[in-house]
Amino acid sequence: MEATPLISVITCTYNAEATLERTLLSVTGQTYPCVEHVIVDGCSADGTFALVQRYVETGHRQQIRVIREPDEGLYDAMNKGVKHATGDYVVFLNAGDTFHESSTLEKIARHLDWEKGDFRSTAIAYGETDLVDGEGQLIRHRRLKAPERLTWRSFRQGMLVCHQSFYVRRDLALAIPYDLHYRYSADVDWCIRLLKYVGRRRLSVVNTHEILTDYLSEGMTTKNHRASLLERWRVMQHHYGWWQTLAMHLWFAVRAVFLR
Repeated sequence: MEATPLISVITCTYNAEATLERTLLSVTGQTYPCVEHVIVDGCSADGTFALVQRYVETGHRQQIRVIREPDEGLYDAMNKGVKHATGDYVVFLNAGDTFHESSTLEKIARHLDWEKGDFRSTAIAYGETDLVDGEGQLIRHRRLKAPERLTWRSFRQGMLVCHQSFYVRRDLALAIPYDLHYRYSADVDWCIRLLKYVGRRRLSVVNTHEILTDYLSEGMTTKNHRASLLERWRVMQHHYGWWQTLAMHLWFAVRAVFLR
C-alpha cells in the first residue's frame, strides 16, 4: 500500500440515545489513525444530539463531522453522509453497532491496494459479522457467511455480506446513491448495483477474511420484518427476475428450517 487512505465512518441517528454511545466509543477506540466520523442526525427529540455534542467537545483525535437536519428516512440520511464525507472509503455503522476489535480499521487498511487518484485502487472490501444483543453481548456468528468471491450475483442467495461490513470507495458510493424508493431494503439494492458497476469496470473486490462488525440485532429491518421481506422480494425480482427470485425464496424457506 503506497499511502494511507482516510476511512469515513458514517453513523445515521434518530432518537438513538440509548444505543449510540457504544458506537461512538468504538470509533474513538480504533488504533487506525486516518478516521473521520460523520454523524447524520435527523433532529432527534431525545438526548442523542446532546450526547453527540459531548463527544465532539471531548476533542477526540478523529475528525468529526455532524449534520443535523430533517431527512426523508434512513437511506436519505445515508446519502447525505456520503456527500458530507471526505474520506477515500466509507462504511456505515449504525447506533448500537461496533467494530469487532479496536484494530478493525487497521486490518481493513492493510487489505486495501490504494493509491490516491488511481481508479484501479480497491473498490470494495468486505468481511464477516457477529450479531450482538442490546448489551453488546454475542448472540451468535451471522449464519450467512461471506463468499470467497463476491459479485452482484452472490446476493441471489440472500444478504451474504452485512451492510456494516461492506467498505466502498467514496467516489463509487457517490456515483451509486441509495434508491429512496425503497424504505427497508435499499441497502441490498445498493450493494447489488455497486457490485454490478464495479464488475463492469473490472475493479477489485477484496475479501478480508476478518470479522469486522458486531451488529446490533434490533435494527429497523428487524422491527419491520414482514415489510422488509416484501421489499427485498421486489429488489431481487428487479435484479434477478421473477423465476430466479421465486426459486431462491423457496430455497430460503428450506434453509431456514435446517438452520434453526
